[in-house]
Amino acid sequence: MDSQTLPGRSGGEHPLVSPWIVATAVMFATFMEVLDTTVVNVSLPHIAGSLSASVDEATWTLTAYLVANAIVLPITGWLANYFGRKRLLIAAVVGFTAASFLCGLAPSLSVLVIFRIIQGATGGVLQPISQAVLLEAFPPEDRGKAMAFWGLGIVVAPMLGPVVGGWLTDNYSWRWVFYINIPVGIISVVMSSLYLFDPPYIRRRIGETVDYWGLGMLAVGIGTLQVILDKGQEADWFGSPWVVYFAIIAAIALAAFLIRELIARHPIVNLRALKQPTYATGVFLMTMLGFGLYGAMVLLPILLQTLLGYPAVDAGIAMFPRGLGSFLMMPLVGILMSRVDARKLLLLGCFGTAVSMYMLSVLNMNLGYWNIFWPQFLQGVSMALVFVPLTTITMDPIPLEGMGNATSIFNLMRNLGGSIGIATAITMVARATQRHTTLLGANVTPFSPRAQQMIAQLRAAFIGQGFDPVMATRKAYAALFGMVQQQSSMLSFNYVFGFMTLVFLCMIPLIFVLRRPQRKGPVAGH
Repeated sequence: MDSQTLPGRSGGEHPLVSPWIVATAVMFATFMEVLDTTVVNVSLPHIAGSLSASVDEATWTLTAYLVANAIVLPITGWLANYFGRKRLLIAAVVGFTAASFLCGLAPSLSVLVIFRIIQGATGGVLQPISQAVLLEAFPPEDRGKAMAFWGLGIVVAPMLGPVVGGWLTDNYSWRWVFYINIPVGIISVVMSSLYLFDPPYIRRRIGETVDYWGLGMLAVGIGTLQVILDKGQEADWFGSPWVVYFAIIAAIALAAFLIRELIARHPIVNLRALKQPTYATGVFLMTMLGFGLYGAMVLLPILLQTLLGYPAVDAGIAMFPRGLGSFLMMPLVGILMSRVDARKLLLLGCFGTAVSMYMLSVLNMNLGYWNIFWPQFLQGVSMALVFVPLTTITMDPIPLEGMGNATSIFNLMRNLGGSIGIATAITMVARATQRHTTLLGANVTPFSPRAQQMIAQLRAAFIGQGFDPVMATRKAYAALFGMVQQQSSMLSFNYVFGFMTLVFLCMIPLIFVLRRPQRKGPVAGH
């Protein structure tokens, strides 16, 4: 069963193609795309300086990518049916690789943003198609192993991104952050050309009519929503007029899109798949997973760099234990999936992730490396226990001809959940820091003996360094205020990690709604 592709699956009339070769082919494409979502982050100051732009302006290279990615994700299933899956995948990899090369050559920020839009649009195709191909290439009883293999790229790539990006930027140039995609893209194109084939039902549906209204509403709705989520905190959310206008546009466009897709004869996104309770629950759980995982992932580097003074590369390396935990656990989960009820593994994973978030929520300013290592390692192990079972359970009731559409929605909601989680986490930290600064600062008064004792000690220390009494007093007050701000920030991070703990605990009751995978599935075209 492992050594050959079943007739009617993505091997089609080529039954001698091993599904593991297919898995390797699509893994290259997926890993390249996921890595690119985080590899640019640590290079933003260098990009800004090189292209004569501010760091805030340089963040549009991230926003442009995410917006284009979010728009394309939900229509990937339809695109595969319209153009053919193999043709679309190869075109997407070629487009992504070419755009990466052009990003590296970009002479100005505006040109870089344009090529990042192309990268995001072509990259958005890769994850859903890769997932659909894998789920079809393997028989149902081996899908856990396939998802474990694919999950290595999805979970490990975001962890390696900051490390690779920081190392390349420091040792070579930010342009190499894009150039590294070229050899991976070439390998992916060659392997996809040789070993990927469209199943019969994909060929039969090539040439369907285009739902232009649905496509337009989706692009406007998702695009404006993604811009709000990415830039909302900088603009003070609904305190900014443009955020209000964009929110109204997004709400109207998405509401019209939902209505259109439910009545259209050939919808661009088939929402009827959500009538299946297991699939709908799984999509919701994946949204919550994206919310909690990406929200926490963006906070820890900020904590390490702003409070502990880690350089960008060291902060990226400090995040490595999470990827290590996932890397070690993914193969084991793939084996366990064929022997243990997947829902039990999912339950254990959600509980383990909640515990890891709780461990981060009780950290203080005296933390050391191992205080960061173990929560992350546990989180990586738990993510493997969540990702593989959840994907396998959610897709189990979906017929093969609906797999492309189902994986598109599934990946879109994970990414949207992640965007909402990041926006929520950053906003909560900013607001909680203001609140804690006010509360802690209220105790630093001329009438507080402990505050006066601390100021006297600091003043004496600065005088000992050669400052005159007046300057030493000013520096003492500034140093004390800095301590207040540090403690306020630490308490704010604790607060948000505690909130993420509750998010993962709330996922547990929904697991019991899911149906156990049936171990046998439909054959394509039947």
